[in-house]
Amino acid sequence: MKIGILGAGQLGRMLALAGYPLGFEFAFLDPATEACAAPLGEHLRADYLDLAALEKFCAGIDLATFEFENVPQQAAEFVAARTPLFPAPRALTSGQDRLSEKQMFVAQGIPVPKFAAVSSRIGLEAAAQHTGLPAVLKTRRMGYDGKGQYVLRSAADFDAAWAQLGAQQLILESFVPFEREVSCLAVRGRDGEVKFYPLVQNVHRSGILRTARPRNGDPLQALGEEYARRILQHLDYVGVLAFEFFVADGGLLANEIAPRVHNSGHWSIEGAECSQFENHLRAIAGLPLGSTALRGESLMVNFIGSAPALEAMAALEGVHVHLYGKQPKPLRKIGHATLTAPDSATLEARLRRLEPLLDQDG
Repeated sequence: MKIGILGAGQLGRMLALAGYPLGFEFAFLDPATEACAAPLGEHLRADYLDLAALEKFCAGIDLATFEFENVPQQAAEFVAARTPLFPAPRALTSGQDRLSEKQMFVAQGIPVPKFAAVSSRIGLEAAAQHTGLPAVLKTRRMGYDGKGQYVLRSAADFDAAWAQLGAQQLILESFVPFEREVSCLAVRGRDGEVKFYPLVQNVHRSGILRTARPRNGDPLQALGEEYARRILQHLDYVGVLAFEFFVADGGLLANEIAPRVHNSGHWSIEGAECSQFENHLRAIAGLPLGSTALRGESLMVNFIGSAPALEAMAALEGVHVHLYGKQPKPLRKIGHATLTAPDSATLEARLRRLEPLLDQDG
């Protein structure tokens, strides 16, 4: 079976690495000249809206998926009309606009921070009356890793925020004084079978994910699964979906979904019986889903901007290195390491040995 992937970044790379042991082959469509997944399959370098390239892409594959949620809706619909595409275009577009995404959560009975659409400078003031301050002004589309956001702490911030972001459709969300951030990683098969990984506790800095640690027995596991299940069923979803939440007042507030494999699930390559990447491929190919059980304790650490010396990392017990073949660049994710251990105390000790190697300014 040949699987086409829209996008050829690190997620596509890891999908291919998980799929080759299953006998799958891969083709990628991505406009990037240095697409890091390209060495793992056929790379069709073209714009996502190049219809001739999309036609060629579809002609050479058995089914398709995506590793990048900002694939244009027209491209997804073009592919879906010619070959099975999982998740379906509806799932892709549901998370592309933060306003419609929040409205979907509300319709499914999932709690969210207060929010309001913003389309003018005067409208920003009105929105702030609804959400209160502090609040976060965000672009409705294309923002990621903290980009396209401005924190408003008082009315004195309105002009600067509008000058920076006001040329786009925006949403204002109340600032959540959260206790922690977690994600629920779920996978749903073509037959409707659903499995969940343990809730993952995430730590961000400058809007970029730094560490992700799965937690067996999290008291909010059942609630996270329930909210994720509602979205999976609503979208008739197939594949892996990541649902990010704020933990506040003992409950969960929905932040956003990612209709794809997710950075907060990279630990699963070594830390789970079946990784999120293999399970995504199993789901879209119609295979039985693999076990989401943990193999022990694990934690993922992102390499931001640059990576520690490979020799130094390789000398550390329980450290599994993944480099993406990307050129170092400030605030760019160029790889990660997964730490594994038989127990929590050993994991913490191994993390202390790794931390001095990391660039804390990245």
